[in-house]
Amino acid sequence: MYIHIGEDLNIRAKDIISILDKESANQSSLVEEYLKRQSERVINLTKNPYKSIIITCEKVYLSPIASGTLKKRSNQMNIHEF
Repeated sequence: MYIHIGEDLNIRAKDIISILDKESANQSSLVEEYLKRQSERVINLTKNPYKSIIITCEKVYLSPIASGTLKKRSNQMNIHEF
């Protein structure tokens, strides 16, 4: 199944390692360091400030969609799979 993460981009749900909200990510020095080290893999999907960070094996996405909304979408997809 695929999840829409913003700007007409859908990614496979099974490829998602983590979805972080901006507030908790900004408070974590580990996440900040990770983003700096992965800067060449970061894809910003928004012109405005991002609301969430989606980490996959290959890329890191800065999404305009709130982490709570992404979670709801993934839960709805899990229900539809059964």
